[in-house]
Amino acid sequence: MFTEYEAESILAIPEVSKANQELKKEFCKKEAPYLEISDHDFFSLVMMAPTLGVALANDSISFFEERALNKKARKLSKGGYFMKKDPVVFAMKFLIKNFDSWKDQFYGFLKNCIEASFNYEGITKEEFAEEKEVTYNEYKLEVLKQPYILIRFIASFFLEDEDEIISDHRAIGKKEYTVMRQIASDVGLSGIPVFHMFCKTFDVKG
Repeated sequence: MFTEYEAESILAIPEVSKANQELKKEFCKKEAPYLEISDHDFFSLVMMAPTLGVALANDSISFFEERALNKKARKLSKGGYFMKKDPVVFAMKFLIKNFDSWKDQFYGFLKNCIEASFNYEGITKEEFAEEKEVTYNEYKLEVLKQPYILIRFIASFFLEDEDEIISDHRAIGKKEYTVMRQIASDVGLSGIPVFHMFCKTFDVKG
């Protein structure tokens, strides 16, 4: 997952900062008119959207999923990791309540963030055959060769623990897996070979 400092660094990109302020203004006006949240913490909320999308694949969030989401939100919030009432955790309740109405805008914004954060065009020029077999060693080496920020995006969006990015033993439900692949397409990760290799490390159940 991203740290508050990594989120801060991405938010320092001018076009990201401007788009974040515009989306925050719209979200607060339409969804949470009395919500007081900083630009940084709102950006952290947006960064939570893919994780929320996967958690909501079955139309509800379990107790254990809620705990994991809150932990991730606290780590992203500005100085809020030890805060009792964390602003990102609080804002997340508004987003969950009406997630389907906001997910497309949040994912679209994240797509722009990803494209602005590294040489996106160069990475997506490579092609990956979906049917290609990938060994665990090939996957590990490919992860090490990628831009740091790209791997952080993938790990933050789709893993509870970023240390598990180099792992080949992951179980996921079929519905969650399908939603994950769709979110990846929406945020612009599906055209990146290492993401397809990442997907092959999952054991899809059901």
